[in-house]
Amino acid sequence: MDDKQELTHFDENGRARMVDVSFKATTLRTAKAAAKVLVNPKTFKRIKEGHMAKGDVLGVAQVAGIMAAKKTSEIIPMCHPISITGVDINFDLDEKGSTIGIEATVRCKGETGVEMEALTAAAAAALTIYDMCKAVQKDIEITGICLLSKAGGKSGDYLRKA
Repeated sequence: MDDKQELTHFDENGRARMVDVSFKATTLRTAKAAAKVLVNPKTFKRIKEGHMAKGDVLGVAQVAGIMAAKKTSEIIPMCHPISITGVDINFDLDEKGSTIGIEATVRCKGETGVEMEALTAAAAAALTIYDMCKAVQKDIEITGICLLSKAGGKSGDYLRKA
């Protein structure tokens, strides 16, 4: 971390606080986050073909990701409740590697970014896949939860390097 950058979630006495964003400009903000779920080939096939006992794994995971983005401020203590204007959850099925890539994109017009909402959406979608498949496979692995990009706001754009 840059020595000149201050920790904004602590006051001068070291106590936690929610940052005041009332003086920041309202801008279009976008964030994209990812996660990956690793399953065995048998589980992958059941997910892909829709043969999981609990139902449509990817459909439910998509809805869970959207819901999680909307509820982020309720589970991450210092996140501001924001008016999200869009959430999109996409899956990339890699049959060879038996992995499900998750990409969550969140947008808003506001005074603060949507990185946490995108990360929460990706994580919740991954956890939902785990939950819906745990009866047939216990060693499912969730990896690679990360911010891929962000745009808008005072700090500018960010693009994760490959």
